Amino acid sequence: MESNFIIEAVLPVSLMIIMAGLGLTLSLADFRNVIVYPRALVVGSVVQMLVMPVVAFVIAVTLALPPAIAVGLIVIAACPGGATSNVFAFLALGNVALSILLTVIASLLTISTIPVFTNLALDYFAAGDTQSVAQLPFLRTVIMLSTVVILPVAVGMAVKVWQPVFAARSEKWVSRVGLIVLALIIVVLVMKTGGRALNLFALAGPASIALILAGVGLGFLSGRLFRMSHADALTIAIEVGIKNGTIGLLVTLTLLNDPEMGIAPSVYSVLMLMFGALLARYGHRMSRG
Repeated sequence: MESNFIIEAVLPVSLMIIMAGLGLTLSLADFRNVIVYPRALVVGSVVQMLVMPVVAFVIAVTLALPPAIAVGLIVIAACPGGATSNVFAFLALGNVALSILLTVIASLLTISTIPVFTNLALDYFAAGDTQSVAQLPFLRTVIMLSTVVILPVAVGMAVKVWQPVFAARSEKWVSRVGLIVLALIIVVLVMKTGGRALNLFALAGPASIALILAGVGLGFLSGRLFRMSHADALTIAIEVGIKNGTIGLLVTLTLLNDPEMGIAPSVYSVLMLMFGALLARYGHRMSRG
């Protein structure tokens, strides 16, 4: 299987399957919580969609990251949470309903914010780099992300209404597709970047760890600052720190067609699993007193 096929075909299709799996867990009644209990959703969404890209920018400037790594870091920071964050919220005994709604709302809204932050990053970090003159086309990006995010979620919700038994059985394995795709993409990136792979991964590692820690810390502190329960604050921390790396890879590898920009989303996606496991263990211990 050629690497281009994995990036151009397997990656978008896999993301659609993952988002359809998320839709299988939702019903229209779930969205009433947005109106009834808006505080946690508003706070979590603001930190996730607006604060995190700014934090990524500060990290990129502070660490003097190469342009491609810096842009990739801001792309992953602008991404919403994913099915993985919902799983970790469940394992941490957090508010799973809140986690799912934060994922859905952020997924819908970041369709327009991702191209904005990505182009700002390209303008700033790649301004003097003749190899990085690409701009992320806003309309094309919105259309593609709508196709691979909104439509599958709607289909998943419809399936849950019409075939609830099938939906209950399917949602358990659909999210596993993401881990398989992630492993394939990392292999492809190593192949495409050749001898520079280890150096690029080493550069992206500290920045990714800093971004994860910032996301988890800001998510938890904002929840406590607004007097939310420990479970809700922990859920926001998980949702902000655990990103949908598949969307980040779709933007960097498919829309921008730059393997080096895909390094930061890949490294972040691997490291966030380790931090997610620690958060799950922490949540379990706190719940037991």
